[in-house]
Amino acid sequence: MLRPKLPVMPQPTGLITPPAVVEPTAVIQQPPTATPAPAPASVSARPTVQLTPGAVVALVGGGTAVVLVVGAVLVSMLLAVAITGASVAICALVIRSLIASESKHR
Repeated sequence: MLRPKLPVMPQPTGLITPPAVVEPTAVIQQPPTATPAPAPASVSARPTVQLTPGAVVALVGGGTAVVLVVGAVLVSMLLAVAITGASVAICALVIRSLIASESKHR
């Protein structure tokens, strides 16, 4: 009665697809071609980023928004911790006062 009953795995039913057959492919090696001449040292391979005044304003605005949101979250978390600490301190003082007054009455 107290022994657990293990479920029995039934045999698979329905359509079963056979495993896919992987056929090897031939690798054809080509003779090496002539290497192109290296670019001059003064020309950079990376494209330069050109910021328009509108893009700069958008970046500054976005950065300011992120700083304000993160700051608001951190300040609210600090305020929550401070309020919790103050309420725990007040509860501790009330309980201590109750215990002290109880021992004086006896």
